[in-house]
Amino acid sequence: MLSPDNRLRRREDFASAVRRGRRAGRPLLVVHLRTSGATDPHEPGENDSPTRAGFVVSKAVGGAVVRNRVKRRLRHLVRERLTRLPAGSLVVVRALPGSGDAGPEDLARDLDAALLRLLGGAAR
Repeated sequence: MLSPDNRLRRREDFASAVRRGRRAGRPLLVVHLRTSGATDPHEPGENDSPTRAGFVVSKAVGGAVVRNRVKRRLRHLVRERLTRLPAGSLVVVRALPGSGDAGPEDLARDLDAALLRLLGGAAR
């Protein structure tokens, strides 16, 4: 479970991360990351705010049970990796259809690879 301070809830925050952030795609998921580098001071992503994460798992992944399982796994994986991300970052993890059949190790591998690519190798 992510703490309430680390949850991405507002539509505008999701849109900001997806439209203005960087993207790294993997076979099971796509990660969008918007760091607080060169942002408007009135928009989300300021340095004094915590890193926040949100998840998008569509019906293409599977039924409700499968979608919720994928979201739980992704929340757990992202929670462990929040300290690697810059403060004030917005992260959106979008699960692709194959993620419903994947195990936690496969999701972790793809998430790590995507974050490594987005952070430029600094997450090692």
